Amino acid sequence: MTVDWSWIADHTDDLTTLTLSHLQAALTAVLLGLLVSLPLAVVAHRVRALRGLLLGLSNILFTIPSIAVFVLLLPVSGLTRTTTVIGLTIYTLVVLLRNTVEGLDSVPAKTKEAAKAMGTRPLRTLLTVELPLALPVIMAGVRIATVMAISLVSVATYIGDGGLGQLFTDGFQRNFPTPVIVGVVLTLLLALVADALLVTLQYVLTPWTRRKRSA
Repeated sequence: MTVDWSWIADHTDDLTTLTLSHLQAALTAVLLGLLVSLPLAVVAHRVRALRGLLLGLSNILFTIPSIAVFVLLLPVSGLTRTTTVIGLTIYTLVVLLRNTVEGLDSVPAKTKEAAKAMGTRPLRTLLTVELPLALPVIMAGVRIATVMAISLVSVATYIGDGGLGQLFTDGFQRNFPTPVIVGVVLTLLLALVADALLVTLQYVLTPWTRRKRSA
C-alpha cells in the first residue's frame, strides 16, 4: 500500500479544513459534556439516592451504537453539525460524569469539614476546595473523552459530516488508499496533540501535585 504524495500536496487546503472541522466538533462536544456532567456529578455526589440512577442512565446511553444515535437525532436536528455534536456529547457524558463523581468522592472528608468549620458556604467550598482537589481525576476523564470524541467524529460521515472521516469514505469508494491513510494519521495526530495539551493544562492547574512529588 503506497501513498500518493502528490495527492497530499494538491489537497493541503482541503486537509486543513477537514482537520479543523474535525477538531471543532470533538472539542465542542467535550465542552458541552463538561457543562452537563459537572452539575449532574455534584447532584450524584451529594444525593446518594440519585447517584445510581444518573450513572446508570449515562451507561445506557453509552451502549447505544454511535450510528444509531446519529440516525435517531436526524428527525430532530437533521443533516447538520448539531446532530454530530449532540451525538458526541452523549458519548462523552458517561466518562465525564463518572470521573467527576469519583473525583469529588476522593476529596478527604476532613478537608470539607475544615472548610465548613471556617464558615465557608457550600457553593464556595465546592468551587474553591472540592473541584480543585478533584481536578486530577476530572482531567483524566476529560482526556479520555477528548480522545474518544476525536475518534468518533468520523462516524458522522454517514450523515454527511464527519470531518476527516470523509477521507475514509472517499478512499474506500474510489479504491484509493491515500486519503484513508492520511485520515488515519491526521486523526491519530489530533488525538495525541490534544492529549498532550490536556496533560500540560493539568500540570499548570494542579501545582500542589508537583509539590507532593518533590517532597
